[in-house]
Amino acid sequence: MNLILNHDWKESYKAKLKSPEEAAMIIKSGDIITSPPGPSASPVILNAIVKRIPEITNITYNAGMAMYLYEFLKPEYDQHFKYNSMFNGPLERMLHKRNHVGFMTGHYSTADIILSNNKSNVAVLNVSPPDEDGWMSLGPCGAFVGRDQIENAETVIVQVNKEVPYVYGIKAHVHVSEVDAIVEHDMPLGELPLTPMSEMSETYMKIASHVVDMIPDGATIQLGLGDIANAVGYLLESKRDLGAHTEMISDSMMNLIKKGVLNGSRKTFRPGKVVYGFAFGSRELYKFMERNILLESMPIYMVNDPRTIALNDNLISINNALMIDLTGQIASESFGYEMYSGTGGQLDFVRGAKMSRGGKSIFAIESTAKTKDGIISKITPSFPAGTIVTTPRADVQYVVTEYGVADLYNKTIEQRVNALINIAHPDFRDSLRFEAKKNKLIY
Repeated sequence: MNLILNHDWKESYKAKLKSPEEAAMIIKSGDIITSPPGPSASPVILNAIVKRIPEITNITYNAGMAMYLYEFLKPEYDQHFKYNSMFNGPLERMLHKRNHVGFMTGHYSTADIILSNNKSNVAVLNVSPPDEDGWMSLGPCGAFVGRDQIENAETVIVQVNKEVPYVYGIKAHVHVSEVDAIVEHDMPLGELPLTPMSEMSETYMKIASHVVDMIPDGATIQLGLGDIANAVGYLLESKRDLGAHTEMISDSMMNLIKKGVLNGSRKTFRPGKVVYGFAFGSRELYKFMERNILLESMPIYMVNDPRTIALNDNLISINNALMIDLTGQIASESFGYEMYSGTGGQLDFVRGAKMSRGGKSIFAIESTAKTKDGIISKITPSFPAGTIVTTPRADVQYVVTEYGVADLYNKTIEQRVNALINIAHPDFRDSLRFEAKKNKLIY
C-alpha cells in the first residue's frame, strides 16, 4: 500500500473533494456497492446514486441493518436497485414484504469469507474527519468488515462526517490516499435508543434477574440486541469488575463503564479493553466512543471467532430468540419462511462461551408472544414449516424465561422437554405436555 506522506495528504484530500452528485457520477450500470451496517453507511452518497436511476441500472447494494430513510426504499426503484442484507431490522422487513431484499446467510465469524464470495467493486463508507496523519476512522460499525470492503474494492467513496466518532482498534481506519472521492457532509448517525429502566416491562426485569444471578463478579459478558439484553445491563450494576468481549456495544454497556462496573480488570484476553465489532445506540454513545482508549474495535470475524471468544475465562454469552422447540432447537431468524433478522453471531458466541473456562451460554426469552391471533407460547412443540434453526439443540446450554432457568446441556430429550415445560407460561404447560406425549417425546 503506497500511502501519501503526512505533509502531502491535505492536498490530496482537497483534490478528491466532490459533491454527492459528483461522487455518484463514478457509479456505472452493473456496479456492486458495499457498505458497513447501520450508522456507518452513507445515505447522502447512496441517495445521490439512486437518483441517477434509470440513467444507470442493475445496481446491487450489499450492507445490513439499514438505519436511514434511503431513496432505494421507494418501490419505483425496485427494478433497478437490488439490496442484499446480512442482518435485518425494521426497514429490511418492510422490503421483504414486497420481495425486494436478498439475504446473505452466514455466521459473523465467517464474514470475511462471505464478503469474498459476494465481491463488490465499490465501497461507500461514512467516516470521521482525518487525524493529523490523514487517517479517517471507520466509526461505530465501520470496522465490522470495512477494511476488507476497502481492500477488495476498485473504487472507494467516503462521506466525511464530524458526527462519526474517531475510534481505536484493528483494521478500523482508512487513509486519505486510499480513497477515490470524498464528500463532506455532517449529519446525525442512525440511533438505536435505550428503553429507560422505568419503562421496562415486569417480564423483562424478571428474566434479567434470573440471568444476572448466573453472572459472577469478574465475568466477561456478551450482550445482544433488544430490551431483555438492556434489562440485564441495568441489573448488572450490582456486579463488580466485569469485562466485555462482544459483537455489539450498546448504551447499557456504556452505562456500566461509566459506573465503573465494567472495567475489564479481570479479563484474560485484552485485559482493560472492551473488545467489540460494532456499536448501535444513541448520540451519547457515539460521543462516548470518541477517542476512548478503553474501547477496542476489531473486524467482526475476529471478535466472533469462537477460539478467540474462548480466550476469555468466564465468558457469559446472553442471546435472545424468537422461539424454541421442546427439544431445545433455537429459532432466531424467521417465522416460517418470513425472515425477521439474520444468522448473525449467535452460534459463534454459544460455542465460544462453552469453550471458555467457566463460561456459560444463556438464551433469554419471554415465555409468550402477542400475535394477531392472540397470545402464543414461544416454547413450542415444533416450528412452523420453513422456520430456520439458528442454534442446534446439541449446542444449547441454559434457557431462561420469567419463570426460571432450564439447563439443557447434554440432557436426554425427555429431560429437555420437562425442563422447558417447567419454565413455559403456566397457561400452556398442559397443552405442551399433551403434544410431547402424543409425539412420544416424553412418556
